[in-house]
Amino acid sequence: MRLSVSLLLVTLTLGFFEANAVPCPELLKECTEFIIAPEELYKLELSKFDASPEAVEARLEVKECVDRISWTTKTRLIKIMVISSSLIHSDSHQPHRQKRG
Repeated sequence: MRLSVSLLLVTLTLGFFEANAVPCPELLKECTEFIIAPEELYKLELSKFDASPEAVEARLEVKECVDRISWTTKTRLIKIMVISSSLIHSDSHQPHRQKRG
């Protein structure tokens, strides 16, 4: 599986919380920054999570790989995250129909 597909699947999996699968806005923002922000700005983003230095270093190592992904692919990944989160968010506010038996 290509890195971009793996990254997308992990992001979508981690980005949804609670029983209603509403995306966590802060995590979606962090994932977007992970994909497109320069390393210096991403370090600032990570600092608000108070992660251990080892965790930050590990995340930055993975970011080095992600930074090699083409801008076209990065744009596609972000579009998929945004569209997925907006579809799930709008669906979570729709009244659910009861099944008739």
